[in-house]
Amino acid sequence: MFKRTAFSRRDFVRSTALATAACAAPRNIFSLALKPPSTDDASPIRLGLASYTFRNFSRAQLIAFMKQLNVSELNAKDVKDHLPMDPQQEAAALADYAAAGIKLHAAGAISFSKDEDADIRSKFEYCKRAGIRVIVAGDPTPETLPRIEKFVKEYDIRVAIHNHGPEDKLWHSPLDVLKAVKNMDPRIGSCIDVGHTVRAGTDVVQAIHEAGPRLFNVHMKDLTNFESKESQVAVGDGMMPVRKMFEALIATKYNGFVDLEYEIHPDDPVPGVISSFAYMRGVLAGMGYAMQR
Repeated sequence: MFKRTAFSRRDFVRSTALATAACAAPRNIFSLALKPPSTDDASPIRLGLASYTFRNFSRAQLIAFMKQLNVSELNAKDVKDHLPMDPQQEAAALADYAAAGIKLHAAGAISFSKDEDADIRSKFEYCKRAGIRVIVAGDPTPETLPRIEKFVKEYDIRVAIHNHGPEDKLWHSPLDVLKAVKNMDPRIGSCIDVGHTVRAGTDVVQAIHEAGPRLFNVHMKDLTNFESKESQVAVGDGMMPVRKMFEALIATKYNGFVDLEYEIHPDDPVPGVISSFAYMRGVLAGMGYAMQR
């Protein structure tokens, strides 16, 4: 007897995207599958990379990986030498990114553990020097938010509070963030980490709709078990409703980036990162956004 193998819809999306690429050039299947949507039919979903994905690698290696991935948009973090807080070291990093054609659209997650003007100002200056318009804030307390709001108004830089799931004492879910900032400056909002969101028991598609104009950044990952942090896999290999999330982002006119934050296999992330981008671009192709040839 032959054993019947299950073939899910997400398997079909992935295989279709890769098969299309294979027809174009069999020897270069992955590089074609990873190319962004055609400029003639530009995707409203903009894909980027969270530099934390390559936290065990240097800035030079990160840049080389991004070129391999055909990704030019970076959410940078002060890890390794990716985007140091020191002004001189930061300037050197910015020069390297500019030379490589890499654009920085967000920074973080950045800690706001101190309710002090000097400490908060230093974080805003750090992002101002880099031309970054979105700060992903990791751990501000509700009591610190009014002080942060003061600097948001002064610098005209948005702050996106990152939820960290059930372990987070403050920000389990994006809904907790939205509740805390609803009466504050509209430039204070949410960075939805989709993995932590589902682990908090929140419907991630609903959260996108509820965040609306206060959604400034998305951290993308996938899980095979929405109750287990350790079940992370490459995007497309788990249960995350990627297409429905993309549809929700389009419906709410989201104008930020969807940044892959691949947290597993830190010493060898490239295979999972390649697979994740191929899957997301395959989903976009299935939604009618043509792949470049």
